[in-house]
Amino acid sequence: MKPYFVYILASRRNGTLYTGVTNDLIRRTLEHKNDLIPGFSKKHKTHMLVYFEIFNDPENAIRREKQLKCWKRLWKLKLIEQINPDWNDLFDEINYSGSLRPQG
Repeated sequence: MKPYFVYILASRRNGTLYTGVTNDLIRRTLEHKNDLIPGFSKKHKTHMLVYFEIFNDPENAIRREKQLKCWKRLWKLKLIEQINPDWNDLFDEINYSGSLRPQG
């Protein structure tokens, strides 16, 4: 079974945030980093992967993405800082770790 990902990109620490869903986090993050996707993410230069969650099925991933998109900005900032307090770009970590597997 292929995993699905809900992710948050940022332009910088406490900067503009973009929330998305994908079945290939590495490919999708590279598309954002290289401005290959027209629209919000390209316009606001949200190139840093600062948060992600892994799901076993697309329905739960899409439901979670919609939930996060409805959240207040402050809630998203707190969510990111719980997992990634230094606002590191997680892309290199996931690109080389090979540990992108759903939990549970």
